[in-house]
Amino acid sequence: MLLLALDTATPAVTVALHDGDKVVAEARQIDARRHGELLLPSVDRVLREAGHKLDAVTDIVVGVGPGPYTGLRVGIVTAATFGAALGVPVRGLCSLDGIAYAAGQAGLEGEFVVATDARRKEVYWARYADARTRVTEPSVDRPADLTEKLAGLTVVGAGAVLYPDAFTDVRADMPEHQSAGALASLAAERLRTGGEFLPDQPLYLRRPDAQVPANYKVVTPK
Repeated sequence: MLLLALDTATPAVTVALHDGDKVVAEARQIDARRHGELLLPSVDRVLREAGHKLDAVTDIVVGVGPGPYTGLRVGIVTAATFGAALGVPVRGLCSLDGIAYAAGQAGLEGEFVVATDARRKEVYWARYADARTRVTEPSVDRPADLTEKLAGLTVVGAGAVLYPDAFTDVRADMPEHQSAGALASLAAERLRTGGEFLPDQPLYLRRPDAQVPANYKVVTPK
């Protein structure tokens, strides 16, 4: 196995290679405005560091969000394009699951919540029984609306750090953004155990910021 993992659902542009036993190369840059510019060079970098060419990849996993529309689609379209060109399967994973898995790798145990920045003063979030087990569907809400619902729970991720007053126990020492290495490790584990994956389709949870004006009129040439 040579699994290529990538994710652009958060400000992190992150790529990793996993050989079925361990992560053999990983790249990550935090820049919410340059996903399209940074992703392909990151793929080239991890392939070069691992001593492989793209045609050696046997599996692809991509974080499918939730995340902002523009950044999220960069990773998913790239993964789908690679999959079609190489003739290999492309599997999706919830991006919050990757952050949860990374928190588990960092030593977090028990029940907790992952929250990422959804912009518009909102967070994407999901609740976990442990680092491998999500118990709610991903949602988007204002932090203040979650204070009572999530009272007493540890919360990790950039959304928790950004709105610390809304949550009881913010763990700023845990991963804030996605790690493709963690995503790849989670995917390799699920492949070994027959675990479930998502389609390689985006989890937007809300409509994109760009909208056609309500009174827009199409003008056709005569």
